[in-house]
Amino acid sequence: MGYVLRVKMASFFAGAATASLIGLYLLHEDYKAAHHSISQKMKGLHESLDGRITSLERLKEVEASKPVEAAD
Repeated sequence: MGYVLRVKMASFFAGAATASLIGLYLLHEDYKAAHHSISQKMKGLHESLDGRITSLERLKEVEASKPVEAAD
């Protein structure tokens, strides 16, 4: 009876360890996918913000050059 119990316990712990490893692997893959998604969104926002800043700087340069031309 003791031998059967040891075999069952060993089988249980081997299964639990395997399930834990598979679960950790799936969590890691999910984390990588979420990180990649957020990185892509932030990259898009950063590029959009850079474009807006560039257009505002151009607008400011045009407005700053108008009074100089009017003075001539």
